[in-house]
Amino acid sequence: MSTETDSVELVGDETVENVARAAVFAALTGAMAYVSFPNPVSPVEVTLQVLGVFLAGLYLGPLWGGLSLSLYVVAGAVGAPIYAGGGSGLAALLGPTGGYLFSYPFAAALTGFVAHGTSGLADPRNVGVPRLVAAMVAATALIYAAGTVGFSIAQNASLAAAMTPSALVDAFLVAGAAFVPAEAFKIAAAIGITRSDQLNAA
Repeated sequence: MSTETDSVELVGDETVENVARAAVFAALTGAMAYVSFPNPVSPVEVTLQVLGVFLAGLYLGPLWGGLSLSLYVVAGAVGAPIYAGGGSGLAALLGPTGGYLFSYPFAAALTGFVAHGTSGLADPRNVGVPRLVAAMVAATALIYAAGTVGFSIAQNASLAAAMTPSALVDAFLVAGAAFVPAEAFKIAAAIGITRSDQLNAA
């Protein structure tokens, strides 16, 4: 009696490709963190990180987009200098802008979910502009909410003080509203990229 042993493919080619793409977008977000501009109405600088969050969600979908930005956050937390201005470590995650960083995986997943739904990953060029805008506006709202709470906690002596309406409003004016023009530019840039060939071969 002969026994036939079939080879078992432990990791499929599609999974390997998705992991590689997730790593690429995590690295892209890290590179964008080095592009920063002073904000005249906020001590928090404007960076292009959120553009990386948008693109990860649009090109990788909710699952792999979220995993890509999780990889980004974890890599920075363990010491890779890929946060804004080359920052890294737990101090950055627990600092005034830590709320933004914690939100990125969820924001990328939300972008992918709104843009693609649950029926599969579409070519971003085939997704309507209104849906793309809705996806990125939803992600921006999530990022602002987390960033506002994180900034308020960092600026107040206690959690109770940080969560008062007045403290949250003050934090939002500095950590949210001050960035609306920059986010509008990033949304426009993401749409422009999806309508070009710059990343569509990725």
